[in-house]
Amino acid sequence: MTRVAVVTGGTRGIGHAISIALKNKGYRVAANYAGNDAAAQQFQVETGIPVYKWNVGDYDACAKGVEEVTKALGPIDVLVNNAGITRDAMLHKMTPEQWREVINVDLDSIFNMSRLVIDSMRNRKFGRIINISSINGRKGQMGQTNYSAAKAGAHGFTKALAFEGASKGITVNTVAPGYINTEMVAAVPKEVLDTKIIPQIPVGRLGEAEEIARAVTFLASDDAGFITGACLDVNGGHYIAL
Repeated sequence: MTRVAVVTGGTRGIGHAISIALKNKGYRVAANYAGNDAAAQQFQVETGIPVYKWNVGDYDACAKGVEEVTKALGPIDVLVNNAGITRDAMLHKMTPEQWREVINVDLDSIFNMSRLVIDSMRNRKFGRIINISSINGRKGQMGQTNYSAAKAGAHGFTKALAFEGASKGITVNTVAPGYINTEMVAAVPKEVLDTKIIPQIPVGRLGEAEEIARAVTFLASDDAGFITGACLDVNGGHYIAL
């Protein structure tokens, strides 16, 4: 039976690459998105992957989205919690709104989506939940207390849910990308990239979204059935944790 995968934030950036990689591995993929209708429709036309619009920070919207995907494609076997935003500011200048918006989209969404698929996965004794964190959730980053907190929270969530799901055939893991060549990183001034970021990456370059996607497809596969509660750092040696 063909397995069903949902990728939140699945039409752009890293999510775009993950959606395509899973489709190429034979999954029936649903790509969630939040706001850019034009980009989502273009993605659907180009890839043939159906797109579904809902706000992952809203539990009720997630419930409707999961129900819609399940009716169209079948029960969800693989959930990739990829959706994320940044609202950068030094803490002494950060507004409560900037804090709450990032926590809501980047962390609350992981609870929302995982909670809505976990019962079905437990009943079927199979599931793969893969949370996309960040190097800045591992090491911290100036101007990103909100983002770093949310992404660090993903690691704690992963470890706890891994314990809960293990006996039910559900694995829960995190992928923590480093600096990846996406629109988000492209917004960083070239001078900053060339003088302050890339020199800190031992392999000497930015990562590619497809490299993150390959990590995700591995963790989604049967080959990764003995891996749970783990974090796979994909960052070119920028941050090395033992």
